[in-house]
Amino acid sequence: MSRRNIVKVGTSAAVALTLSSQAVTASAAQTATQSASNAPTRYVEVGGRKLAYRSVGEGKPFVLFNRFRGTLDTWDPLFIDSLAAQGFRVITFDYSGLGFSTGEKSYSPPSLVKDGRELIVALGLKNVAIGGWSIGGIAAQIYLALFGQEVSHVVLIATTPPGALVKPAEQLFYDTAAKPGIDLEQFTIVFFEPADEASRAASKRSFDRITQRKADRAPDVDAAWAISQIGNKPQNPVFPSDDILNLLKSTKTPILHLGADHDIIFPVENWYALNGALPTTRLVTFPKSGHGPQHQYPEESAGHIASFLKA
Repeated sequence: MSRRNIVKVGTSAAVALTLSSQAVTASAAQTATQSASNAPTRYVEVGGRKLAYRSVGEGKPFVLFNRFRGTLDTWDPLFIDSLAAQGFRVITFDYSGLGFSTGEKSYSPPSLVKDGRELIVALGLKNVAIGGWSIGGIAAQIYLALFGQEVSHVVLIATTPPGALVKPAEQLFYDTAAKPGIDLEQFTIVFFEPADEASRAASKRSFDRITQRKADRAPDVDAAWAISQIGNKPQNPVFPSDDILNLLKSTKTPILHLGADHDIIFPVENWYALNGALPTTRLVTFPKSGHGPQHQYPEESAGHIASFLKA
């Protein structure tokens, strides 16, 4: 897919943006929320739909693109709070048609990019850093290709690089991710290392933090619809784009990837296979962990990201 085609699919040349009255009148005190576990849900109205978002902390804006089947309430609050404590305004959001957001739902990466772009413009964010977890990491890479001049840093979490893979995903991910709802065992299989006792204990702690919010909780993403969007078996490549791979090889924008030593959907080995070819990419890999390293090591992950964003 050429850069021109990405631009055509991912975003329109001119977008009419209308802030909701709630977003317009939000005060600085409202923006600086104490904790992700009680941050109010806010909305911007744009393109005939409402995008739901939450904002925690004050400082340099850091916008996070979410994972497959992710909503505002699938981020670990301790991870978000730890980032905010380092002096950042951390913004999470629901993709169109998912969670609290309205509009047509899709896991097409250009659609996810369009959501993130319109939110950033609507909120008037400048000198923004972006991050993306899993499929959100694919969206973040496309966002860099389209709007790199407006992005100071890119943080990728447990995602895939473009192009052919040296190690594909495991069928276990697709079988587990297709199950409706979410329970602790499913959570542990996908995002942690079930074979390790310490990782299982970390999974329980993270699961309890994530599920502690009862009020104003975003609806779950329908599993059957979600798996229909990505297929039910491993693919190689997952992200076929020579244009984006060439961008990563030539960009001057700093990139950080946080990965795990046993990610069953996006093995970190695919990033290490590109060693020497990506001039601005730093790789951090956590031991005995899975597809959610920032949930197993929330404070340490936030520390790596904060050091990177401040450098």
